[in-house]
Amino acid sequence: MSDQLDKRISFEIENNITYNEEGYYIKNKSSIFKKSKVTVVSPVYNAEKFLRKTIDSVINQTIGFKNIEYILVDDGSTDSSREILLEYAEAYKNIIVVFLKNNTGTPAQPRNLGIKLAKSDYITFLDADDWLDKEGLKSLYSIIKRSNDDYIVGKTIEVGSKGKKIVGEYESCLERRNVSPFSIPHIFHHLGPRARMMKLKLLKEYNIEYPEMKFAEDKQFFIDVLIHCKSISTTTQVIYYLNRLDDNDASLTKQTDVMEKMDTNIKVIKYVKSKKLDTEKEKMILNRLYEFDSITRLFNRYHFLKSENNEEYFNKFQEVIDTTKDLNYDISESFFHPINKVAYDLFLKGHYDDIKKLYKWDKKEKIKNYVILNNLPYMSGPLSSEKNKHIRVPMLAIFHSGSFIQDSYTLTLDIYGDYVHEVQHIVLRDRKNITQEYIFPLEVNESGRATAKFDLESLNQLNSSSYEVFVRYNDYQKLYISKKEQVVFNKRTFNFYSTINSNLGFKIN
Repeated sequence: MSDQLDKRISFEIENNITYNEEGYYIKNKSSIFKKSKVTVVSPVYNAEKFLRKTIDSVINQTIGFKNIEYILVDDGSTDSSREILLEYAEAYKNIIVVFLKNNTGTPAQPRNLGIKLAKSDYITFLDADDWLDKEGLKSLYSIIKRSNDDYIVGKTIEVGSKGKKIVGEYESCLERRNVSPFSIPHIFHHLGPRARMMKLKLLKEYNIEYPEMKFAEDKQFFIDVLIHCKSISTTTQVIYYLNRLDDNDASLTKQTDVMEKMDTNIKVIKYVKSKKLDTEKEKMILNRLYEFDSITRLFNRYHFLKSENNEEYFNKFQEVIDTTKDLNYDISESFFHPINKVAYDLFLKGHYDDIKKLYKWDKKEKIKNYVILNNLPYMSGPLSSEKNKHIRVPMLAIFHSGSFIQDSYTLTLDIYGDYVHEVQHIVLRDRKNITQEYIFPLEVNESGRATAKFDLESLNQLNSSSYEVFVRYNDYQKLYISKKEQVVFNKRTFNFYSTINSNLGFKIN
């Protein structure tokens, strides 16, 4: 520890760093008074591994780096992050580097300081181990400038060791303009800082800041932002790459203490309730906090299933339940996932062993069995009680038939559930390039029988690759199917196959 302190003191002396009364130092302070099109704020803490990639992704923006005010706030890094930041600040005057004298232990204060110093009309946030698509800022800025909305969100691609995936598809599945945030059902389910831009005056007018919490600070911040937005836009364009590579293990979110995180979730629940919002709006926000944060992340995780102290988990969830006592509605009515509703009911009845049994089964049995009762779909669960033996699911697509005949493949499905008439089409999404997808019409009759025809000549235009196959409904929700069929066409093999989870996939060799 003393070596780190000596190194820091030496660094500060060498670079003439003196902290102001508020406990921070600014490099390129004169640039703060120059107005740009957009401000990017990055909190930094021991980010040397990815920091150059992050900064370079902002410098290389097609909007033109001269149009960007880039504020990077270092929260007392002990690696080479500060040296890297000074290097860039020397080369670019619109890179404003801020050093905090003392580490705060949360990105909240660095982001808040970025908001305080920002001078552009629009602001966005970029974590120091993530990066932007080169068109990202131009895409967001051009849309929000034209629409005059308070907020815009685009597509985020999560990059992991096992591949890439789209995060929160509901917020980037359509080009929307001038819509209420409450018109998008899942809008409060992904509230990180990625891929979004907003009017700076919105934050200033309503004094919106990140709360000083180790966890959930971005959740509460963006709840506040969306509550105060008159209208928002969404875009299908890729904006942001979220770093989830295995060697990204220094991230604050990886050092989680489950119970401490639950305590912050409870704080956010109480904060939302204190707003006294319209009931339907409150339901929508609290659904994420009750279902996703307090059930899925608490019980449907290996840390719970492998724990020898389940009582601690159930006691903590009781604290969550206590916050619902003054609500005039049943929180489980808004749950998106049926298994969570079952777990909630089991908890209220004190059937704690069944909760663990339910989620162990869900993790272990990747391929579920389904039954149709009274023309509605159910999942066959592991519990013996008559009520919970079959778990109602919103939608189910069952393979009926599929065949290659002459120059086409015809696929027939039976679709059951609540949104049969909201089914839109069949999608083939390239697993190597997840932003590349191909849409084929799906005709659905009154009984739920659905038919899609794939012209082989059209399929032949696709790249040789493996494709995810699903039925899309409600703009972004997906249904999977299973069956194996293949044919050779123009010396290429077209293969509709079953994936490891018994879902339909498509491959061209």
